[in-house]
Amino acid sequence: MNDTSGLVDGLLSVAGIFNFYAIFLLLAGGVALWAVARALNNVSVRLMEKIPARRFFILQISTLLSFALYIFGTVGLLIGVLQPPKELIFAAAGSVAVALGFALKDIAASLVAGILLLFDRPFRVGDRVSFGDTYGEIVSIGLRTVRLVTLDDNLVTIPNSRFITDVVASGNAGELDMMVVADFHLALDADISQAQKLIEEVVVTSRYAYLKKPVGFVMEEVEVAHTLAIRLRVKAYVLDVRYEKAFQSDIVLRSTQLLNDHGIARPRSPLS
Repeated sequence: MNDTSGLVDGLLSVAGIFNFYAIFLLLAGGVALWAVARALNNVSVRLMEKIPARRFFILQISTLLSFALYIFGTVGLLIGVLQPPKELIFAAAGSVAVALGFALKDIAASLVAGILLLFDRPFRVGDRVSFGDTYGEIVSIGLRTVRLVTLDDNLVTIPNSRFITDVVASGNAGELDMMVVADFHLALDADISQAQKLIEEVVVTSRYAYLKKPVGFVMEEVEVAHTLAIRLRVKAYVLDVRYEKAFQSDIVLRSTQLLNDHGIARPRSPLS
């Protein structure tokens, strides 16, 4: 009789947690968390507009604060409103761990990977990265996924766990500047020295160039259109990754015009 009475009392105490007032507080707290997260995002956007040179740092801090807000805010809200017994907390924690380990192992792996990405930092928000056949700028690092925008303005969502096991290359590693490469093919009998001077002149006069880092050249003999040619590769730094393609296009267009104006020989197919 005593055992039955104790069981009933326990069930009633658990049921008493989930009253309408508690549900209202949970909903209100959830809305408040969302509002704070939205306000934090708006503040970070305004700061990035006012301090563009520090936009990567601002994005990283904003992402970290959002992580902490959602994780600790949700846990604190549940415990503060429901005030469950310790036994119930331990039981719930064990159940959640088992569920994540078995039923949601892929999501759990992505969650753990997301935390590892924040601390290991193989790339950061704002980096230009290559992942498989996808290249673009990291715009967010979430609890489960990483989102990047390609140069064709496509939003790509990738599970965090993929970044732990696969190879990812970061072009700027948290810096604003980044190396940009452009190739020019010249005939074997072309004046390579003059071509290099002309292209270097274009690079250093470009409004997108970051001149605190050196401009480099690499020459290599390659086959183009079934004939041998010299590939002149220029390596220069753009002052902001957002201007990557604008800088590359500026180099190619103006250098091509100069090479043509100075009669620098380009490779031709033997059939032409």
